[in-house]
Amino acid sequence: MSKPIAVLVGSLRKESYNLKVAKVLAQIAPSSLELKIIQIGDLPLYNEDIDADTPPAAYTRFRNEIAACKGVIFVTPEYNRSVPAVIKNAIDVGSRPYGKSVWSKKTAAIISVSPGAIGGFGANHHLRQSLVFLDMPTLQQPEAYFGGVANAFDEKGHIVEKSQAFLKQFIDAYAAWFEKLS
Repeated sequence: MSKPIAVLVGSLRKESYNLKVAKVLAQIAPSSLELKIIQIGDLPLYNEDIDADTPPAAYTRFRNEIAACKGVIFVTPEYNRSVPAVIKNAIDVGSRPYGKSVWSKKTAAIISVSPGAIGGFGANHHLRQSLVFLDMPTLQQPEAYFGGVANAFDEKGHIVEKSQAFLKQFIDAYAAWFEKLS
């Protein structure tokens, strides 16, 4: 039976390269994993005042979806040498209310995706800082910085073989590591 793995995509753009990469990962993942892209664009900015007695429906939906998953893969662009606000907001929503975090002990992996040459290195490492605090064991190797992503897809939108091989190595490593920790 496959294990549900949440996939959070840090770009909200309809034709986002990050979303395309997330979809490829879901297609090529080993049968032991079922990757589920969890929507985060509808989450109101975290505010403890609105999270008191009756949290927004989007908070509850998101927390329930993450709680039902055994691991999390973050697919993120880099904005200003850090993670996009939508990823940070999702982290904050999932970590509250205090003492009821949905993140603790979930195995995580990060792939940063960028048209630039350094592949979102800053976002990747900045996100790791938050995951340490959230008690999420995070895949260390292979590190996944997907630079030059604009060249990773052909004119029909299909991933090119070399890029698919890179993603396959990443998702297979995560699957093996996930099984080892489970």
